[in-house]
Amino acid sequence: MLTSTTRRKRTAILLALAAALTVAAPVVEARPGGGGSVGSRGSRTFNAPSATTTAPGTAAPIQRSQTSPSPGMNNPGMQAPNQGRRFGGGFFAGLLGAGLLGALIGGGFFGGLGGIASFLGLLLQVGLIVGLIVLAVRFFRRRQQPAGAGAPYARQSLDNGPDPRAQPGPGGLGGMMGGGTMGGAQRPAQQRPVQIGPQDYQVFERILGDVQDAYSREDMVTLRNIATPEMAGYFEEELRANAARGIVNRISDVKLLQGDLAEAWGEGQAEYATVAMRYALKDVKLDRNTNRVVGTEPAEATEIWTFVRGPGRPWMLSAIQQTA
Repeated sequence: MLTSTTRRKRTAILLALAAALTVAAPVVEARPGGGGSVGSRGSRTFNAPSATTTAPGTAAPIQRSQTSPSPGMNNPGMQAPNQGRRFGGGFFAGLLGAGLLGALIGGGFFGGLGGIASFLGLLLQVGLIVGLIVLAVRFFRRRQQPAGAGAPYARQSLDNGPDPRAQPGPGGLGGMMGGGTMGGAQRPAQQRPVQIGPQDYQVFERILGDVQDAYSREDMVTLRNIATPEMAGYFEEELRANAARGIVNRISDVKLLQGDLAEAWGEGQAEYATVAMRYALKDVKLDRNTNRVVGTEPAEATEIWTFVRGPGRPWMLSAIQQTA
């Protein structure tokens, strides 16, 4: 028969676990892409895009993609999907599991859970562990940043056209083509420069608004027309998950605030353009039955979108990455 002390210990353990998981759980945003990094960028899927004025930091690595990582992914500019998540999740789970095991056998994290003071001490220790893990994850992500990221190179603004100060970098393609190397690694020989002009930027801005609008209306027909089948599949999964939770996203007033080209290239018959975009929007989550507001999202977002087109075909959204 369980004693009252044993019950209190188990209750304290469960409360501490719930609090720790709440702190450690990632915040999933409701806009298209779920606030994650998904899609494909051809042979550069697992290369970090070049930094730009709009997105000067490192782009979050692709977490979900139908593109398989190359067997030779050894250079600093390439990362396997979910690498950061495996590090944080596995390390945290190991520490937490060890602590809970110690608590169950009477040892606790650092000496047991005797009374309220020990319970508060456990919460403090869990908070410290989570803080250390967050710092460690950020440290390793910074170390994994490509050596060439952030280096000056020619860019174009989505709003203002070519930057007159832009000069070709050493060994690069120059102009608005993006860099010729990434993280010190030579680009595959089959890649070629692609010219991006004002009309292309207008298309990118229009797709930004059309994706948000169609997602808000849960219009999968439109999403399939302006996004690759892979991206449309991810959007459909998110919309089904919303429906299962009884919520719906309402996105409006999307406005591009700033944007510039990170890189543009061609491989095979496809052409790619990766663009950093900072935009404003109104994004609320509503109860599907009552239209009651159950959540709101940040009024501004900075994301890195990649577009692809084939010969004689229009640009389509092929990837969304968050900024780290």
